Amino acid sequence: MTRLLTVLMIMAGLTVPAAAQDAATPAEGTAATEAAPEPAAAEEEEGEEEEEGAAATTYDAKGKFDYGFSGIMARDNRTDLAPLTLASGKPVAGGEYTLKSGGFYRIAINADGSQELALSGGDFFRAIWINEIVINDIEIRPMGVHSIEFDNAGTAVISFIAVTPGRYTLSVPGSSGESQQAVFTIQ
Repeated sequence: MTRLLTVLMIMAGLTVPAAAQDAATPAEGTAATEAAPEPAAAEEEEGEEEEEGAAATTYDAKGKFDYGFSGIMARDNRTDLAPLTLASGKPVAGGEYTLKSGGFYRIAINADGSQELALSGGDFFRAIWINEIVINDIEIRPMGVHSIEFDNAGTAVISFIAVTPGRYTLSVPGSSGESQQAVFTIQ
């Protein structure tokens, strides 16, 4: 008997969302408005009507830019930056990078394997949101990164969104030369 009641309660619970979906919804991009409720005799009824009216309202959440179906991370919104190079005695970057906060970027880090080298920059990695790091066709979606180290030759591609404005560096740990760092300015 209890199994039958349980099954009936589950079936009743499953039909409620289906019925709610069948109800008419306002067109996308427009706010739904209802006529003002008439004054009710009891305060309880008035509170119930206000809750129902609030549930039927939709808001248009378009921002400053309309990025399309895929949003900010669509390929046509992504900017490929000049690659960074990790090689013994060579500069890491050809110049400074200027990024826009909210911009979607991709940068490759190429190591030639001449020496075991890393790029460290906790401040830079905290100022961006990393979508993924791709190494040998393996996609990694990290929660956070402090450094990337190469023991052998290879390439890592980082796709990210610049978030916090400021001036940040990625540098080879233990080096003091300006050519052994990449400077990023997020505006």
